[in-house]
Amino acid sequence: MADRRRTPGSQTSLREANRARIVDAVKKHGGLTQVELAGATGLSPATVSNIVKELAGSGVLNTSPSTRSGRRAMHVTLAHKLGLVAGVHFSARHMRIALSDVAGTVVAESHMPLAKDHRADNELDRVMLLLADLLDSVDASMGELLGLGIALPAPYDRRAGIIARRGMMRGWDNVVVREVMERRLHRPVFVDNAANLTALAELRLGAARGRRDAVVLEVGDGIGAGLITGGHLLYGHSGLAGEFGHTVIREDGPVCRCGNRGCLEAIAGGSAILDSLADNRGINKLADVIVAAMDGDAACIRAIGDAGRTIGLAAANLCNLLDPERIVVSGELSRAGELLLGPLRHTVERSVIVGRDAWPDIVQGQLGYRAATMGAVAYAVDRLPLHPELDLESQVAATNLL
Repeated sequence: MADRRRTPGSQTSLREANRARIVDAVKKHGGLTQVELAGATGLSPATVSNIVKELAGSGVLNTSPSTRSGRRAMHVTLAHKLGLVAGVHFSARHMRIALSDVAGTVVAESHMPLAKDHRADNELDRVMLLLADLLDSVDASMGELLGLGIALPAPYDRRAGIIARRGMMRGWDNVVVREVMERRLHRPVFVDNAANLTALAELRLGAARGRRDAVVLEVGDGIGAGLITGGHLLYGHSGLAGEFGHTVIREDGPVCRCGNRGCLEAIAGGSAILDSLADNRGINKLADVIVAAMDGDAACIRAIGDAGRTIGLAAANLCNLLDPERIVVSGELSRAGELLLGPLRHTVERSVIVGRDAWPDIVQGQLGYRAATMGAVAYAVDRLPLHPELDLESQVAATNLL
């Protein structure tokens, strides 16, 4: 029997690499014309045309006629029938879950409140229940689910697969979430920090789209940042780049949940804002502060403005380091709009070292409360080997190598 092993320089290997480049480009951009695919991958139009035709025939890609600049074009997307992907976002007090096809169209979603000190075992059980309900609501089975992305509201050590610092999510310490969920789900699972996944979503679908160098701030109960450099997320050595909320800005400041004193989050995060308004009746959560401020409550307006100025000072230092062209402000507190963005923007512009013509523009995120969930979906789709010929056990094994 002939030796059918593929050598690195073989035509088979080259074609497989080209197919992967095309699928990855479509994943990243959500959909491109064949001409745009040639530009994004560096492949010739003829090669792109042949591979797209092949992948469309095997059910990986979908093609549809479109018009660009008055000319006919063939628009290429991932095929909806490939299967479904789920994304879950855990925040301090809520869990949100979305079910999407691989092309990024959400077909079902749900959310539920969480106890203040929720535990991993309880909440991962709830994910399984909610996921089953969502699949049932669209007449789909668990067999149609390709994978799951999870966004966690704490520094995440990508090498160890756990929350990087004990005590930051009580009940989740030393839990390898990916392994736990893969044992329950028998599907590939991908986990990352919520701020990173918010940035990924805003980069692909929202206010950072088309920007190569940007900072996406997630401001709510906690404060985080996703750093985009050269069009890609910056992770750092162990995946902890962007822990913006735990930069110390006041050495003798209040104790933060990470154990240090004077962190930005401890001074301008949701809990700090609520503490400053402890005497205001009816103000029990961050949403109450925003509603009251929009209704003209002077104390709430001042509290949000103070948080904006403090975050702006830290953001200016970040700008001096990274020189982004845009800062996107996302998270629950961003719903306050210019009550937050105005003071933040003024402080950044006053403190950055560059001249006015190089100031980053500072805008509100476009994806709202769904950002991290959509980022979790995109993160999973990016890492799934979308090859229908592989069985699910092979896909889990393959993704564990990524």
